[in-house]
Amino acid sequence: MMQPMSDLIDDPVPGRNLPEYTVSEISGEVKRALEAGFGRIRVRGEVGRVFRARSGHLYFDVKDESSVLACTTWKGQVPGLSVIPEEGLEVVVTGRMTAFGGQSKYNLNVDDVAIAGQGALMALLERRRRQLAAEGLFDSNRKKALPFLPEVIGVITSPSGAVIRDILHRLRERFPRKVLIWPVAVQGKDCAPQVARAIEGFNALRPGGALPRPDLIIVARGGGSVEDLWGFNEEAVARAAAASAIPLISAVGHETDTTLIDHAADRRAPTPTAAAELAVPVRLDLVARINDLGARLVRAASDGVRRRRQRLADLSRALPRHDTLLEGPRQRLDIAAERLPAALTRRTQHCRIALSNVSGSLRPSLLRRMLLARRDSLYQRAGRLRPRLLTRDIGQKRSALSALAQRLGATGRNHTQRLRVRIEAADRLRETLGYRATLARGYAVIHGPDGVLTSLATAASASTLEIEFSDGRLKVGRKPARKPGKPGDPGQGSLF
Repeated sequence: MMQPMSDLIDDPVPGRNLPEYTVSEISGEVKRALEAGFGRIRVRGEVGRVFRARSGHLYFDVKDESSVLACTTWKGQVPGLSVIPEEGLEVVVTGRMTAFGGQSKYNLNVDDVAIAGQGALMALLERRRRQLAAEGLFDSNRKKALPFLPEVIGVITSPSGAVIRDILHRLRERFPRKVLIWPVAVQGKDCAPQVARAIEGFNALRPGGALPRPDLIIVARGGGSVEDLWGFNEEAVARAAAASAIPLISAVGHETDTTLIDHAADRRAPTPTAAAELAVPVRLDLVARINDLGARLVRAASDGVRRRRQRLADLSRALPRHDTLLEGPRQRLDIAAERLPAALTRRTQHCRIALSNVSGSLRPSLLRRMLLARRDSLYQRAGRLRPRLLTRDIGQKRSALSALAQRLGATGRNHTQRLRVRIEAADRLRETLGYRATLARGYAVIHGPDGVLTSLATAASASTLEIEFSDGRLKVGRKPARKPGKPGDPGQGSLF
């Protein structure tokens, strides 16, 4: 039976006329209402739990004293983040509110993360510094020495700023070198990955390749705020600088600015201009230093030669004359020559007497028996000898004799060669120590009747002079001095 219309209007059960939804419909309505009501928003809070899924999506929480907001950054959005969330970091996240009906949860789809303040930045920087220092990336024993004069210098900086002009100008002033510039962004979200790739790219170059491998790398940027320099505080940049096989100079910011790359680099320069000064020495200073060392070397060599020449002259004066050295042997030779004929005569007489005594004691019969006995012994030994053995023994002896003769000849030739080398060296030394080498340089020696003249007075009193040059001697006859003539003499002219 059909229910009356009045019963439908006056239904005693309240809420019977409310709209009815399925679970998916109500989840969709909530998601649309949430996204339309908030749109794109910014939320400030402290990063809580951080989880990176195997798929590459990033899940983390932003919380305050009483509430927690779930945040999600999809895999394609992660490379665009300027700051990767870390637990305990105070940040400002930007994104759109959305809901996930599968679990009846809402969250914030974050596409940008920024540090909430400078204090939070410094806290994050200190936490990263302690972490990398604990790993040993800042140890002094990892630092590499800078090359004294690099052939090629790689510069990682912005190609359009004043930094690269300052570096090139200072290098040109001090010592011009080849410079390879790797352009990078020096601030913003692209700074850290580009700088890290530039350091790795310079290290990947092969020595002797088409593009020369730098001997030194300079990472440079001008001054700025903590946020502007934050790209050089990223962990990827610090690790790339520490792993660089090429010595690296960090010149980021001004002298008061400190970044993580300064700790990881081999040397830190307070300014980009100072980095160029650390990279190369001053060419004029090197030239002056080399000239000074060359002059000192010449002076030292000259002084050494002069001292040795003086020492040689002193020693030569202490040596006796050769005539004095030969006087004693010459006398002994004369005495022996005088005694030799008498000694030979006495020796001959003594030998003649001894021969007469021996021949007188010999008897013919005894001598005959001795000869017969020796002949029999000789025949017996000759019979025992075999021609073949005798021939073989003679061949062996001949071979041994030939080998000995060859060795004796080689030994004699070597000995003769050594003696020849020693004689030539002694002759060169004699020529060096003698005065004839000096004559070849334009000097001359003046001889008089009594020997070498060493003073003007002796030369003036000598009747004849003989000048010795390097290629011979020249005799000079002296003419008697002419007395001054009287006036009117034919040899003297007159003015009157």
